[in-house]
Amino acid sequence: MKYSDVTAIILCAGSGTRAKLGYNKTFFKLDNGKTVLDNTLSAFRDFEHIILVINQDDAELYATYDFPTVCGGSTRSESVMNALKKVDTPLVLIHDCARPFVSAEIIADSVEKARETGSGVSAVKETNSLKVSENGNTYAVNRDNYYIIQTPQTFDTQKLLHAYSISSYATDDSEIYERAGYKITLSLGDYSNKKLTTPSDFSPSSFRIGHGFDVHQLVEGRKLILGGIEIPHTKGLLGHSDADALIHAIMDALLSAVGKRDIGCLFPDSDNAFKDIDSKILLSRVMQAIKPYTPVNISAVIMAQKPKMAPHIDSMRACLANIMEIAVDDVNISATTTEKLGIVGEEKGIACSAVALLTKQ
Repeated sequence: MKYSDVTAIILCAGSGTRAKLGYNKTFFKLDNGKTVLDNTLSAFRDFEHIILVINQDDAELYATYDFPTVCGGSTRSESVMNALKKVDTPLVLIHDCARPFVSAEIIADSVEKARETGSGVSAVKETNSLKVSENGNTYAVNRDNYYIIQTPQTFDTQKLLHAYSISSYATDDSEIYERAGYKITLSLGDYSNKKLTTPSDFSPSSFRIGHGFDVHQLVEGRKLILGGIEIPHTKGLLGHSDADALIHAIMDALLSAVGKRDIGCLFPDSDNAFKDIDSKILLSRVMQAIKPYTPVNISAVIMAQKPKMAPHIDSMRACLANIMEIAVDDVNISATTTEKLGIVGEEKGIACSAVALLTKQ
């Protein structure tokens, strides 16, 4: 595991009162069809050690998750302390489950900073103009000196335990750590890593839809790559990259949905940097390019006379879902022939079409 030296404590012990949902907001379904909890846990899939801090009233709902749980306390600090007692790794990461849009990059930077300095606290610069009101007087402050603190926050476990033995209440863990005299190191944050708290945070996000199409010639002496999978065949697809027509169609659908130019502009065949490049790498780059949007689902069609695609579709779906960080069930791939008509039917080429539905995080 990438993070075998870190225990992730995920705080899920809320009741949804401020959100006015009538139930724990961690079980609210987002636009991508996943719960807040599932979205958050997906971001921590590389962690060997995870502890969920839960509300006792929801214990049955958490029983289906294969993670250790502890019950939360009356305050955030009590909840963290309850979980810290079960941590035996050198580092501990604390994250609010209500921040389901946290990225792998934010998590990695928090952990790396803690490995180097003892703490890594996610933060972003304040972008609003700020004023302070004191004793009836109001005056401006320099916003460049102010940061908005987020989670995850990663710490040296023993130091954090010591800090909690000195202070028992604060709005976040970095304040507790700081009070004990330890230095806080700020790590990467993101404005999209927002905490879902008020009713407006749970309103539907905007949706975008895009369509992509690609076709490549079949030739001898090339591997046949579709959906990131090598398929046994006497011919392969000709192209500047690995010519994965399925991934190319999906990438164009994703880019189309957010109003960006197609892959021919993004990865031109005049650039030798993309010569024979694995299209899975390009898809990963497109996933970054479409932020803050993320796929809800993909529907694609492979048009090929030969070979038979059915035996390979499940592997394609799993491969693509992993890259796009969505559920396999949200990637649908069908295959058809063209009844021996046209370049596909004459086995001169393979064509692929894709539709992508995106939502804004």
